Amino acid sequence: MKIRDCFYLNPPKNSNNYKDYINYIDTSSVTDGKLDDVSYLTSDFPSRAQRMVKYGDILYSSVRPNLKHYYHYRDNYSHPIASSGFVLLRNKDTNLCDTEYAFYFLSTKEVVSYLSNIAELSQATFPSFSPKDLGGISLPIDDVKKQRRIASILSTYDSQIENNQKRIKLLEQMAETLYKEWFVRFRFPGYEKENMKSSKYGRIPVSFDVKTMGEVFEYYIGGGWGEEQQSQDFPIEASVIRGADFPNVWHYDISSCPKRYHKNSNYKSRQLEPGDIVFEISGGTSEQPVGRVVLATKELIDRFQDKHVICASFCKLIRIKKNVVTPYYFYYWLKYLYNTRIIDRFQLQSTGIINFKFESFLKKGTVVLPPMDIMKQFDDSVEHLYCEMSNLARQNDLLTHQRDLLLPRLMSGKLEVSI
Repeated sequence: MKIRDCFYLNPPKNSNNYKDYINYIDTSSVTDGKLDDVSYLTSDFPSRAQRMVKYGDILYSSVRPNLKHYYHYRDNYSHPIASSGFVLLRNKDTNLCDTEYAFYFLSTKEVVSYLSNIAELSQATFPSFSPKDLGGISLPIDDVKKQRRIASILSTYDSQIENNQKRIKLLEQMAETLYKEWFVRFRFPGYEKENMKSSKYGRIPVSFDVKTMGEVFEYYIGGGWGEEQQSQDFPIEASVIRGADFPNVWHYDISSCPKRYHKNSNYKSRQLEPGDIVFEISGGTSEQPVGRVVLATKELIDRFQDKHVICASFCKLIRIKKNVVTPYYFYYWLKYLYNTRIIDRFQLQSTGIINFKFESFLKKGTVVLPPMDIMKQFDDSVEHLYCEMSNLARQNDLLTHQRDLLLPRLMSGKLEVSI
């Protein structure tokens, strides 16, 4: 039984009769079965926004399949539209084939390698395969009851992983809420005794100070990219955090960060240390400006092999003066600037890509500084939450590893299942 016998491949495209908005799923929005981001668009819909998505559909990127941009859609977004860069699979008959089983099968290393080899042989600008190539793949098990049993076993792992991911996001929200309570609503410990004064950010406590970014930065440098292959000139292996990895890294998932090889001097000057900030300076859009940030906590750095990690060339490493500002407080201050779009004044768009005016940011960008003891109390409170986030992420690593060991054995029949 082949995929084309069980699934419609790319059902008719929508007629572009959009509603007032769409939730757009691009190929970069999904990685290895996870939906990282959905773009909420009210205008300027991309020309590739062509495929209406229904609950239960499988989205499988036809471009560079080795990057594992595939997803089993089971969300409840209104008006979901997927990029035409996906092959969209819609089940013809659930009594013939279980969609979840098919998705797990299509995510096996064997299928990914098979489609990657076809893509490499294509004459397209970007390595890609056709829907026909995908449709011609045979499913190893015909019995739908056995398919459902296998899918049930594997989904047990994914359910626990998903629960842990939800807990991680909840912990992140708790940290965000604490920041707003203390430093937006100004209900920090001892706030009752504070008088207020005027500032460029409105009324702030008298004990708070305002400094330029240049006054709180100890060191900064652009990121690097290195080489794909190790050589005498590029001997150091280290992972690289790119802007595209930020949504995962925020939740302590480093699986998308590539490993590259770097010169000794380049690596030493860019190696991330606890408390460093990774700041995105290029590659933004009108919907997603540059200026997003990642805080390199000790727990995050420990997750990388040998603790070797730098940021990519479209980012900057920022090392702060810790006797002036604390890491967690400053990280949330930068997030505040981004979320309120205050940071937009430093955006520069000369072409289709938005860049960041970093030197201007150093001179004219400012940070509101509470007393050091208040910042330290905040950091201590938030650090406990991030430690728990790291522990949950490590649990997910183990669950993912166990699931991935089971997957090929179940699909090949080496591990029998009872129905």
